[in-house]
Amino acid sequence: MGSIRRSDFIACSADTVWAFVGQPEKLHEWFPITSTRVEGNKRWITLAGGITFEEDIITLDHDLRRFQYKIVNNPFITFHLGTVDVVADGPDRCLLMYSTDMEPEVLALPIAGAASIGIRKSQRNVRR
Repeated sequence: MGSIRRSDFIACSADTVWAFVGQPEKLHEWFPITSTRVEGNKRWITLAGGITFEEDIITLDHDLRRFQYKIVNNPFITFHLGTVDVVADGPDRCLLMYSTDMEPEVLALPIAGAASIGIRKSQRNVRR
């Protein structure tokens, strides 16, 4: 199984960063995808090439600042669990962490690159 984790510190409160990244319907505002649609506990994301992935929202915990989802109904992906965590490190600093476990493992590699891009974009877009 492929397992990746990307993280970085952001000079901003955890609540502010969570308000930006903790909304499943707004993933396209910080992650390199073109659109996001949410209905109940389902989410669909569309990549720049037009490929759409269906996802089940597993966890959306605003107190813990954790979001988890899995890709479903995809003939090529046999297992997937994505996790976004925002962890406070003082009043004006936090850790934004994005991790994915995936099978087939080779598909975790492009997600690792996308996660790095998303974290950098989040750093630029949040304000104290």
